[in-house]
Amino acid sequence: MTRPDLTTHIGPLTLKNPVMTASGTFGYGLEFAPLLDLHALGAVVVKGLTLAPRRGNPPPRVVETASGLLNAIGLENPGVESFLKEILPQLEKYAVPVIVNISGNTLDEYALLAARLNDTAVSAVEVNISCPNVKQGGLVFGTVPEQAAEVVAAVRANTSLPVIVKLSPNVTDIVGIARSVAAAGADALSLINTLLGMAIDIKRRRPVLGNVFGGLSGPAVKPVAIRMVWQVSQAVDIPVIGMGGIVSTEDALEFIMAGATAVAVGTGNFINPQATVEIIKGLEEYCIKENIAKIDDLVGIAWKDGQNGK
Repeated sequence: MTRPDLTTHIGPLTLKNPVMTASGTFGYGLEFAPLLDLHALGAVVVKGLTLAPRRGNPPPRVVETASGLLNAIGLENPGVESFLKEILPQLEKYAVPVIVNISGNTLDEYALLAARLNDTAVSAVEVNISCPNVKQGGLVFGTVPEQAAEVVAAVRANTSLPVIVKLSPNVTDIVGIARSVAAAGADALSLINTLLGMAIDIKRRRPVLGNVFGGLSGPAVKPVAIRMVWQVSQAVDIPVIGMGGIVSTEDALEFIMAGATAVAVGTGNFINPQATVEIIKGLEEYCIKENIAKIDDLVGIAWKDGQNGK
């Protein structure tokens, strides 16, 4: 058969294929440019940005766990102005959409970030709602449907860019959160963010991470992530970007068949810097072998055959 069509639509954003990078694990894209062809990717999602520069958490900030990685970087970044002036111009030479992950402590900070990124070379914003609302005693925005919706509405009102919302798995009702942000104007959802975890140094008899708690990512979280993608993709009418432990073509196919329109590779980039391009090639080879004309035909196929996964 002819080459399959890997074109993917994330709301108004069109990607050449469904494979992108996950925020926080690919730097700002430029760090990986010597290691793979950035042009081949569906999109590059850069490390999270805040209005002002952040130094992040005290070290140690990363520790390997069984089949996973704990990190407590603390959103270290140079701030949005430095990104726009020094980093984005370098990314513009690559024919790949750039999606910027944004974080804020208040609704005003999210709104200002969204407005600042409007009318730039950025292709979309990914809203990290796993940040604490300092006006609500540190309660994380993404754990309460109403607060999550407020953040998305504030971003939506301040940008014409596609709005992707990154959901936290550290909630009791992921579907409720997904429905609330979809109703508030999200164009797409990405899930999952990291699971909250920790590790103990038995020699020191103290937590390994300087921040005590960290976000767990990698293959260890994949079953949880696939379950949530399965649930959410059936509950909302907007695209879902699946992530969490994807290191191979087989992993990516599981997410797509569970309902993900696109997938993002995170910790897998540390294991194999070529993982994204190898997965793109693998998806094409799978479609040829299985006589699949369009990758879209596989999205949600595991439940679209009549199974009830809600």
